[in-house]
Amino acid sequence: MASFLQPSTQPNESGPTASMKSSELQTALEVETISKNAVNDSAKSTPGVFLTWDDLWVTVPNRKHGSKPILQGLTGYAQPGELLAIMGPSGCGKSTLLDALAGRLGSNARQVGEILINGHKQALAYGTSAYVTQDDTLVTTLTVREAVYYSAQLQLPDSMSKVEKMERAEMTIREMGLQDAMNTRIGGWGVKGLSGGQKRRVSICIEILTRPKLLFLDEPTSGLDSAASYYVMRGIARLDHKDGVRRTVIASIHQPSSEVFQLFSNLCLLSSGETVYFGPASAANEFFALNSFPCPPLQNPSDHFLNTINKDFEKDLEQGLDDAIPTEEVINILVKSYKSSDYWQQVQVKVAEICKEHFEALESRRDHAGFLTQSLVLTKRSFVNMFRDLGYYWLRLAIYVGLGYGLSSIYHDLGSSYGSIQARGSLLMFVSTFLTFMAIGGFPSFVEEMKVFERERLNGHYGATSFAIGNTFSAIPFLLLISLIPGAIAYYPSGLHKGYEHFLYFASTLFACLIMVESMMMAVASIVPNFLMGIITGAGIQGLMVLGGGFFRLPDDLPKLFWKYPLYYVAFHRYAYQGMFKNEFEGLKFTNYQGNGLIKGEEILRDFWQMEMGSSKWVDLAILLGMVVFYRLLFLAIIKTTETIKPIIPGLMSYVNPKQTFQIMEKPQS
Repeated sequence: MASFLQPSTQPNESGPTASMKSSELQTALEVETISKNAVNDSAKSTPGVFLTWDDLWVTVPNRKHGSKPILQGLTGYAQPGELLAIMGPSGCGKSTLLDALAGRLGSNARQVGEILINGHKQALAYGTSAYVTQDDTLVTTLTVREAVYYSAQLQLPDSMSKVEKMERAEMTIREMGLQDAMNTRIGGWGVKGLSGGQKRRVSICIEILTRPKLLFLDEPTSGLDSAASYYVMRGIARLDHKDGVRRTVIASIHQPSSEVFQLFSNLCLLSSGETVYFGPASAANEFFALNSFPCPPLQNPSDHFLNTINKDFEKDLEQGLDDAIPTEEVINILVKSYKSSDYWQQVQVKVAEICKEHFEALESRRDHAGFLTQSLVLTKRSFVNMFRDLGYYWLRLAIYVGLGYGLSSIYHDLGSSYGSIQARGSLLMFVSTFLTFMAIGGFPSFVEEMKVFERERLNGHYGATSFAIGNTFSAIPFLLLISLIPGAIAYYPSGLHKGYEHFLYFASTLFACLIMVESMMMAVASIVPNFLMGIITGAGIQGLMVLGGGFFRLPDDLPKLFWKYPLYYVAFHRYAYQGMFKNEFEGLKFTNYQGNGLIKGEEILRDFWQMEMGSSKWVDLAILLGMVVFYRLLFLAIIKTTETIKPIIPGLMSYVNPKQTFQIMEKPQS
């Protein structure tokens, strides 16, 4: 604990700055300078990405103080062929710095400072950079080979053949050491699959398919044991040795093992948003020792660094030392010492040198698969996922079959008596209301698919339109199956209107209602991504539509305000009821109430159910299908609006401060 660290030696009269003039420190700096010059020479012949940031500030709104600084005046650089590690205790700003450099800051964050790519102010085009998130959001039903190959088909240009894309996918899998797990499913909840380290490597495989020159990794070792962490980071550090691309790798990492720490080229150590140390990872121990906080023998250096600057736990009751230096003071000593050290000067010089070099600007864009290819691939991938995921449609099909048998037994052979009028209406109402209501049961699976979509969309793999098309067409076969099989089980034994054309209309309306509910839930998911809140929201919306649909309260009896206008005309249940009721009652005759005469079905529709008879049942079906299109377009509009507004917000906020705000990631794909 930093609060109880005792200085082993007191600083001399000249202070820590003078101590850093030692021969060992000078030797480390000279070696680092020679290696950096070698990298510069090689970079001129082998294009790479030099990323620099100068006086970078990031603030977020705060109710008490107006704004709260997350990053405070950071300066640093990352260059090809090296691995820069961003370390620090929880809440120090590691992920914020990574997001700022990658252009992924939230819309409420305000960024001030200068971020340059090869000395230029330009956006990172698709394929130039890649971002591996902390969570492994993957399609769990796919094998490793399938996941990487589908991603290759989405990302790589159409000019490459399928054989070339497959070869690229398999080569990338072997680069990350996953050749023995190629045919193993990724696995997820309730299904045994890959280990945590293997999943992380699959995520990296997907992002390096385009051979990006700049790679961001957010906590790549989170949740892994020491061995898995080492092999993952070793694979990342050796990527340029395997494919010849000199990558610039920036990773935020919490607490690496000593073996992993030795893989780092440079280290950026943060505490409370300030730079405690930036320089060669091998010289960090020397920096702490010269400031009277040496690493004890046989202790992991990274553990020592984090313990020294972690002020979350100011007291350790077990040690109970009274003369320990407070953590806040320790951090202040290290921050001041760093800003007056040769390391700080070295960073300033290096940033200036990179900005002065005449590096070529990165290509403005990289080709990827065309819209048609992406739509077809996403349709196939989504179909495979739905087919293998038992909870997506198969469980619902089994429940629907059970409910179909229940309906056929309760309403068996209704006949044409006067009492069958109400029974037929109740049966049709249950089918068009509660069977479709259960369609929200697939919302959790859809949310998991949405998480994959969000990650891939942010990385520019494809756009929202391709995803919506793929999800729509892949679901159609399963929804048809659910409409036909349970529909037939409930329809024929109940003695509903005979004739295959009436059954086909019945099944078509059920299909339209099912896909309509799924379309509405897509729009809900784009606003409420949490699956529990999404289910509650979707159920609430459908509940209101059911009440205003015209069955539980006939249309003429509905209150005019809200329930009749506009809910009755907005609820899809109204058109489902009208279509099914017209399909059932038109052309039939029933015994009247006295039992001494017949009453036509058209009269029942007009007088008993208060249906609008001015249009045919096909108009109602067409309106339902039109609503499906509307909700799918609403989903796209919400996603597109989010893509458009988020990049504008930082630009608008920059007018408040004369300093320049610069976001380096362009919108993935329109």
